[in-house]
Amino acid sequence: MKKTIILIIGLFVCSSTTNAQSGKTFGKVFSNFNYDMSTEEAEDGFKAFEIKRSYLGYAYTYNNEFSAKITFDVGSNDGGSAYTAFLKIASLTWNASDNMKINFGMIGTKNFKFMEKAWGKRYIYKSLLDQQKWASSADAGASVDYQLSDNLYIDMQILNGDGYKNTQGANGMMRGGGGVTYKMGALAIRASVDMVPRTSYAEDNEMQTINTVAAAYDMGMLNVGGEYNIMENTSFILDNSKTGLSLYGDFKLNDSYSVFGRYDKLSSEDANGNQWNLSNDGEFTIFGIQRKMTKGVTAALNIQTWKDATQGAEQIEGESTLYLNLEYKF
Repeated sequence: MKKTIILIIGLFVCSSTTNAQSGKTFGKVFSNFNYDMSTEEAEDGFKAFEIKRSYLGYAYTYNNEFSAKITFDVGSNDGGSAYTAFLKIASLTWNASDNMKINFGMIGTKNFKFMEKAWGKRYIYKSLLDQQKWASSADAGASVDYQLSDNLYIDMQILNGDGYKNTQGANGMMRGGGGVTYKMGALAIRASVDMVPRTSYAEDNEMQTINTVAAAYDMGMLNVGGEYNIMENTSFILDNSKTGLSLYGDFKLNDSYSVFGRYDKLSSEDANGNQWNLSNDGEFTIFGIQRKMTKGVTAALNIQTWKDATQGAEQIEGESTLYLNLEYKF
């Protein structure tokens, strides 16, 4: 009888441990020092220490099916201080089956997560769609991830469309999209579409869409990838389009050091073939070296150059800035 009681207690303890709820805090900081290398003679180069982003959050697991996450984003805000805190993530995740996951609340969006993860250097520079504010990294809404096979995944999302720093607009027009991701060994390919309904039904207005094709190939020592994006009917203006190309490469010298580069190109075109967004079009490059200092701490010395787009034979020199970027997380 005594052995039976001990066995029952043991089974109960093991079962409780398996279904035990658990949580953990986490944090991440992006900081840098920068110096403007494009100043004219006798001018002082702009230089500054900056804290670009700080994330602080808590993740909690209820059981094998349900988990929750909350993240605060501390960064610059035109409407507040240089270090205003925003609620970025407040999500509930339900693993509905072995193949399906549902997210609800203030969730991370799908628009550029694939390329952000592939690029892997968010602390240095955002992915193209994020940097150009074509979409927000988080928003209130719901998303579904479904694994069709060992290699094929699909996802869908419906969002307020105003980002995590704003409440739903008075017009109540939501933003939706979906994507397909294929993975085979070191290769990953993704195609997605993002749709924003128009708010006016004038003849020159139409729904805005963003079509994206992206790929990443990680060979261990060498990691390369790129994305091509086209925004059609930009800001709901018929036939006004933007395109964004981004290519990157990273070569590991050893376990601590790697060299990397990236090239972005932005352009625009209207129905008559004119570059309507010329003041914001151009080319951007990054070249640098990265070192993993210790677990959770990474540093990179790099040069970032922006060159405005031109029309005709006009030539414009690029503006370069030297950066020392740091990421430290726990």
